[in-house]
Amino acid sequence: MPSGLRARLRSVLAAVCTVAALFVLPLATPHPAHAQPAADSPEFAQQVLFKASQDPGYACFRIPAIARTADGTLLAFAEGRVLNCGDAADIDIVLKRSTDGGRSWGPLQVVNDGGGDTHGNPAPIVDRETGRVWLAETYNTGRTDSASCAIPCDRTPHLQYSDDDGRTWSAPRDLSPEILPADWNSWYATGPVHGIQLTRGRYAGRLVFGVNTESWDGSRITANHAALIVSDDHGGHWRIGATDTWPIADDGTFRQKPSELTLAERQDGSLLISGREQDGTDLGHRTQALSRDGGGSFTAPFHDLPDLYAPMVQGSMLRIGDRLLLACPADPDRRRTMMIRSSYDGGRTWDSVDRGTVVTTDWSGYSDLVRADADTVGLIYEGGAVDARDEIRFARFTEDWLAPRRGPDPVTSDWSPRARPAAVLGGASRTDGVFGGALEFDGIDDAVRLPYRSDLPLGTKDFTASLWFRYTATSGEQPLLWMGGIGTSQPQVWVRGEPASNRVQGLITVRDGAIAPQTAYVRTDKAYNDGEWHHLVLRRGAGELSLFVDGAKTSVADVPGSVSRNSPFGVHIGQRMDSRAFFTGAIDEVHVWDRALTDEEVSDPRALRSPKDTVLWLPLDHVSG
Repeated sequence: MPSGLRARLRSVLAAVCTVAALFVLPLATPHPAHAQPAADSPEFAQQVLFKASQDPGYACFRIPAIARTADGTLLAFAEGRVLNCGDAADIDIVLKRSTDGGRSWGPLQVVNDGGGDTHGNPAPIVDRETGRVWLAETYNTGRTDSASCAIPCDRTPHLQYSDDDGRTWSAPRDLSPEILPADWNSWYATGPVHGIQLTRGRYAGRLVFGVNTESWDGSRITANHAALIVSDDHGGHWRIGATDTWPIADDGTFRQKPSELTLAERQDGSLLISGREQDGTDLGHRTQALSRDGGGSFTAPFHDLPDLYAPMVQGSMLRIGDRLLLACPADPDRRRTMMIRSSYDGGRTWDSVDRGTVVTTDWSGYSDLVRADADTVGLIYEGGAVDARDEIRFARFTEDWLAPRRGPDPVTSDWSPRARPAAVLGGASRTDGVFGGALEFDGIDDAVRLPYRSDLPLGTKDFTASLWFRYTATSGEQPLLWMGGIGTSQPQVWVRGEPASNRVQGLITVRDGAIAPQTAYVRTDKAYNDGEWHHLVLRRGAGELSLFVDGAKTSVADVPGSVSRNSPFGVHIGQRMDSRAFFTGAIDEVHVWDRALTDEEVSDPRALRSPKDTVLWLPLDHVSG
């Protein structure tokens, strides 16, 4: 549709759109069981901000970003996608303004018309000393279909500004001469999330935003780069600051690809950088780095956060006092369940999903956080009951609405070397077991979760997992042990009861080099849900994946590769990794070794209690705390 016609349609229906944007959203049924989505209250309210049916001229809105001006106006940006929801077609940067802390919003205005090309990845930065609002953005030649930009992609950074709280905007200027080196010649992306102005120490006043890029050698992409862009003269000139480069092997594999960087200034003046991790062999979908010189350099390369569960998606950070907030979906496999998680130690540790605050259990994607006013935080995010790209929503909430900081969970001992105790979640309680005590799980929210440590991932090794279980359930998934990721493509190891199918199943999914994931599974011919104790062993070794229940053995061919790579990583007893299924029954004596026990050892009670080569060992005899 020509841009002039889009503008006329927007003008005719602007008032209707503004009213429609204020409708309060219906909320999804909570799932998983322990995750309660937000309900409107004095502390929380949300509304639809951008949606194709209420903002004519666009097929789809994506990639939100938000900033609060020096005068307190909220500027909510998005990509207005004209032809379809693809990433590389005709895309404008659009804006709505609020002068009352996000309670109401003005009509849509076009900040940057793509004119058939892609103008996107908005990254607003507010200079609180001058009042000027900068908007970094990225261009590429547009397509007419919904396919991605061809590799190498002709992406270039641009910049424009507003001196009147976003009412009008300057013409864009090409930043390529300043921040696009010749070898960053494939993908290039600004933000997309707000940048910041530093307020403390030697670098106070500096403007900073993040970019991620790729290098192309004429035949393939050879490196990923994550970088900070800085200005020390209020946006007059920009330069590349901290840079972290990750090479790509000939087979296309790489350890990390930090991208879509979100920044927060910590209380000590250092800069925390959190990024999406995209398809690297390191564990985790979130990665972090730190700068202590105002974004001039990183103190160390980005490091993965295996136990910060999230899908591969952008996220956003905001500091409020001594608390850091991180907004991103909490499902480790798919873009759903938007959650706010907190860190109270400058980002060294983050809330687990059972401690975060659920905004919605709907599909959800990209987001940005802003201090809406002195007492309120604003969250702009992609969401939808059917697809995360259905609409862009704006939520307002107070800090009191967020889940309060919780004390330590009850724990149970892990007897493996150098191990910390495992957290006992829900209300799992002690019962009589095979060897002293055991834990009883209610099938609602009871589970045991191990804290991450580097020797838990089994990688390409042989292994043996042993446990005792007792249950009577006749339906549903009954997860016993889960190690690794989840879904059809993430490396993982698990065993579970499947009573409706009259079986117990063990499964591994592996990645080997750059080839597609492979899966092997082994199944019994009965569910063992008779209320009696049964002994289960899952073993990988000698080219086989074997499942023993009470000594009866079933085996299939192994598949080569790593069972812990490219994904978030967690170890759960009685719980699926994504919290969408919980075990009802009792579990005792969970033991994992990083070698294949022999058939004789599997049947020897003394060998099954041996500490040699132990990865984890949970007697589950006692709960303390």
